[in-house]
Amino acid sequence: MTTTTLKATGSTFLPMCIIGSLFFVFGFITWLNGALIPFLQIVCQLSSTEALLIAFSFYIAYVVMALPMSWVINKIGYRMSMSAGLLMMAGGCVLFVPAAESQMFILFILAQFIVGSGLTILQTASNPYLVKVGPNESAAARISVMGLLNKGAGWLAPILFTTMVLADFEGVTAQSIAALSLTERQLQIQSLADALILPYLSMAAALSALAVILHFSGLPDLELDEEQNSLSQAGKGEGSVWQFPQLILGVIALFFYVGVEVIAGDTIGLAGSELGVTGALGLTSFTMIFMVIGYCLGLLLTPNVMSQRQLLMLSTVLGVLLCTLIPLSNINSTWLSQILWGWLGIRLLPDPITCIALLGLANAIVWPAVWPLALKGLGHFTARGSALLIMGISGGAILPMLFGALSDHFGILNAYLMAIPCYLYILFYAVAGCSKHRW
Repeated sequence: MTTTTLKATGSTFLPMCIIGSLFFVFGFITWLNGALIPFLQIVCQLSSTEALLIAFSFYIAYVVMALPMSWVINKIGYRMSMSAGLLMMAGGCVLFVPAAESQMFILFILAQFIVGSGLTILQTASNPYLVKVGPNESAAARISVMGLLNKGAGWLAPILFTTMVLADFEGVTAQSIAALSLTERQLQIQSLADALILPYLSMAAALSALAVILHFSGLPDLELDEEQNSLSQAGKGEGSVWQFPQLILGVIALFFYVGVEVIAGDTIGLAGSELGVTGALGLTSFTMIFMVIGYCLGLLLTPNVMSQRQLLMLSTVLGVLLCTLIPLSNINSTWLSQILWGWLGIRLLPDPITCIALLGLANAIVWPAVWPLALKGLGHFTARGSALLIMGISGGAILPMLFGALSDHFGILNAYLMAIPCYLYILFYAVAGCSKHRW
């Protein structure tokens, strides 16, 4: 049985370094939304549901563009596709300039869609590359290492955003702006919007430079050989990508996972704002740091202490427990954060916000576990299978919108209960779905 291999043999150090830089970019751009959503809620004067359209437009690109991007990858190769994705993201960042100057929400939506489209081709190309760059048995470990870079960037993004964009606007909230006169309010909002221009132009320049570096890096491409699967060996022909239950069920698992991951990272700022937490725009960093801790625990515990599947099961149970506790916790108590990090001198948070941040710990192991389980044995279907998995990221578009609607009707803390069935499905995939190789 032949397998998917690299065209060039030798050390995986260079590919890992380059892919690592891409995963850092993924994390920075993606989790910048956690600060951008409550920020644009102020600038464009939006409801919670409207503000979450920022996340929707970003993640819906994975549905619209995933299969076209898999066709592009098959035509121009993995390395060229990664460069193209970076340039597309740079174009989206440039569009933030006229969006900020005009304060037109539709332009922000379009810019987010373009950035998401660029990330789609990057994710579709880089994730299978990472799985196939070394032995399949260590694929989850490689993805976990990349996850550390991804979530580390996610921790850094809100901090840099608040430093670069909000340095001159300390204490500005939707409530404080609403209290201003009409003229003062317009000037304040314009000043806030203008503060976006330099950071996004800087990101566009950095992404363009990385695209050029990647193009001339000499990164070996993937060579997709014919890999015989169990169905074809049984004489049933090559079939299609839909013949792999572990893949299709994995797509659904990623749909629910990305939905709850985005909810945990992108709505914690909205929840903090509603509860009057100081510095609410930077709260995504708390969720991200717990994701980093989760990735580290995954690397330490697997496979010597427990298997990847066992850790995945434990993570989903933790997710169910935390989502149950969020609406039940006392909003005036900070005892949970006092126990976890108060002794380090880090600012304390209300217990419900701390539980939302801890969802990062529950979410950390899901992505690196699902990808190698879902792609195992796909052979020349790898690019298409990867595109389907990328389409699962659409959960980050759809589920937060459902969360926003529930939040507007039942309160933001009660809305987190919707994540419980999502975690229960991921638990099913860990227990049985990932080992199902025939329909």
